[in-house]
Order: sequence, then structure tokens, then C-alpha cells
Amino acid sequence: MKKTVSGLYAVTPDLGDTALLLKLTRAALAGGARVVQYRNKIADDALRLEQATALRSLCHEYGTALIINDHVELACEIDADGVHVGADDAGVTTARARLGPNKIIGASCYDTLQRARDAAAQGADYVAFGSFFLSAVKPGAVRAPLSLLREAGAQVDVPVVAIGGITHANAPELISAGVDAVAVISALFAAPDVETAARVFCKLFPAKHQ
Repeated sequence: MKKTVSGLYAVTPDLGDTALLLKLTRAALAGGARVVQYRNKIADDALRLEQATALRSLCHEYGTALIINDHVELACEIDADGVHVGADDAGVTTARARLGPNKIIGASCYDTLQRARDAAAQGADYVAFGSFFLSAVKPGAVRAPLSLLREAGAQVDVPVVAIGGITHANAPELISAGVDAVAVISALFAAPDVETAARVFCKLFPAKHQ
């Protein structure tokens, strides 16, 4: 049975230190993260396999879904819970054909509602929009308006995820606009206390998302 994408969606930072990555992710899970996405743009294939395999075991310990960013074959190899694809990755249809009906597939839709409609029609389980705020990870990312979340909520029948520069201070704007989950990297994993930061994010959501 697929897990629901809602609440705090933790996206891992680029780390070469697997032990540190696991320590930080465990803290995020202990704080209530509902989904973890493994994203590492600097790792080679061997490190990516090592880290993804370790994260899969950790996430399953907490009953939390592990989503692999970009790499459909890696998701297959480690039997991850799903994959997240962007404009330059394998499409939703290709990912679904490779992973089967029971895995979670998410799609980056940036600032484009039509892309979300298409992804949902192709079988995506959630769609992600952003960046909504200035992002330290992707400072040049296209910016999406808050109004897009309300439009997507009315027109796309899958959970909507927001990403990009999200903090404790600005997340309530997104939640009020109807977002189902917030995807966070820096404000979570760079926090002095990752577990506490996760708990604060989780408390911002209505009870049904916690």
C-alpha cells in the first residue's frame, strides 16, 4: 500500500559522509518527517548506492517512505518506495512502467499548472511546485506564485508539494494556500537541532497531515 505524501517532506543535502547523512536523517524522522527524498548531486554511483541503501533501511525502521531523486534505476535496485522526476529526467510514464503500480512517483512542475495536469494524467502520485522563496540550494530557480497552489488544489487530484526556500516563518503561507506537504532541505538539515526543526514544521500542519 502506498504511503500518503503529506506534512514535512525532508530532502537530503549533498553529503559525502554517509554516517552524518544517516544521523541527520534519523533526527528528521524522529521529529516527524513523513517522507524522505534522497537527493545527492555530488555523489558518484557507488556512494549513491551506499547512501540510498542505508537510507532505505532507516526510513523503513520509521515506517516512512524513501523517494529517490532523479534515478529510476537506483530506485529499482534498492526497492525504494518511489522516485521523483524532473523535466530532464525520465518521464512519469517511463518511471511508472519501470517501477510498477505500487510505487510513489512525484514530478517537479516548477511554475506550470499544465505540467502538473499532465503528470497527474500520466499517473503521478504527487506534483511539486517551486521555488516559492529564494533557495540557497537553487538560487537561480524559477519562482512560482502562491496562487498556483490554490489553482493546483482545485484542478489536480493528487497531493501538492511546495519546495524552495521554505522556513518555519514562511511555511504557514504555503499551508494556508492549500499545500499538502513542504519539501525542505536547508531549514531542516542545516538547523542546529534537526529533530526540533522537524517538530516545528510538523506542528504547522493541521492534524490530518501530522
